Amino acid sequence: MAQITAALVKELRDKSGAGMMDCKKALTEAGGNIDAAMDWLRTNGIAKAEKKSGRVAAEGLVAVATAGTTSVAVELNSETDFVARNESFQDLVRSVAAVALENKGDFDATLAAQFPETGRTVQDEIKEAVATIGENMNFRRCVSLSVEQGIVSTYMHNAVAPNLGKIAVLVALESSADSSVLDALGKQIAMHVAAVSPASLSIADLDPAAVEREKNVLIEQARASGKADNIIEKMIVGRMNKFYQEVVLLEQTFVIDGETKVSKVIENAAKDAGTDIKLTGYMRFALGEGIEKKEEDFAAEVAATMSGK
Repeated sequence: MAQITAALVKELRDKSGAGMMDCKKALTEAGGNIDAAMDWLRTNGIAKAEKKSGRVAAEGLVAVATAGTTSVAVELNSETDFVARNESFQDLVRSVAAVALENKGDFDATLAAQFPETGRTVQDEIKEAVATIGENMNFRRCVSLSVEQGIVSTYMHNAVAPNLGKIAVLVALESSADSSVLDALGKQIAMHVAAVSPASLSIADLDPAAVEREKNVLIEQARASGKADNIIEKMIVGRMNKFYQEVVLLEQTFVIDGETKVSKVIENAAKDAGTDIKLTGYMRFALGEGIEKKEEDFAAEVAATMSGK
């Protein structure tokens, strides 16, 4: 058997764009022959998948899954919304969410975990889907929230199927109250989070750098008005409180009734339930947020398609 050297693996990797381990396996299968190894990669859809990996995948779906007092949210991207409506892609996203739930939202563990019924890892299953469906795909992120006692409510905005959609929200409520009461409250808070996208749960959780930047901007604005320093100091206190009310979940006005502070909504629910209710965490996944999308006009898109790019 031919010796599979590091230089040989690098040569195939440069030629195919495939991963190191895939290249080593291909060379082993091909007895060290580069061309045969390249054919092996193409036959197994690996080179094809890697070639597409440079294309922007900003569409796709987010999904949620729940077991007991733990819930997860995942995001799996595709290049087009058309693929997101494909049942095979939807099944893939559901399965990835189920695996993420088993792995408590650990991204790396989920990526390396076995995909149901295929014997492949989640990472390899996504590569297989890329080769089959013909679009780049990317398992972008996953997160998990848990409580010792209580519930982690889930909400899906713009759902295309059960637990699949465009905006996923998790809300963790720690309490001994009845689960139906907690879930009703949790879903309302989750709808609020989906609508206004708060920056943090509490004032203490805000990024100190963001707070400092906001304060500095407000100070400069106040100074420009020519006010005395002692007046400015009082102005800043009031304006920072307004800032907190805009970006901090517990300080925001509840969108459901438009008048009650979220913290007060939870306090009132706790009184009605006869026991403490604590909002311990939340998470909001909006599909494609933060991904820089490549803008192309229709003519350029057609030309790119005709040229096979």
